[in-house]
Amino acid sequence: MKKFDELKALIAQIELDADKFYNKANSAAGTRVRKGMQDLKNIAQSIRAEVQELKNKNPQ
Repeated sequence: MKKFDELKALIAQIELDADKFYNKANSAAGTRVRKGMQDLKNIAQSIRAEVQELKNKNPQ
């Protein structure tokens, strides 16, 4: 559950930069959005692997 909370916090952080990029044309914020999206992808993949591992450990 810790990784899921980390994912939610990262989304909130990216949202601020996305607003700056799309509404205020701040190109540095666009770079932060791209980096944040890559981090999201990595965390999501980690969560997927963790869920799969727990599912295989406790089949029901």
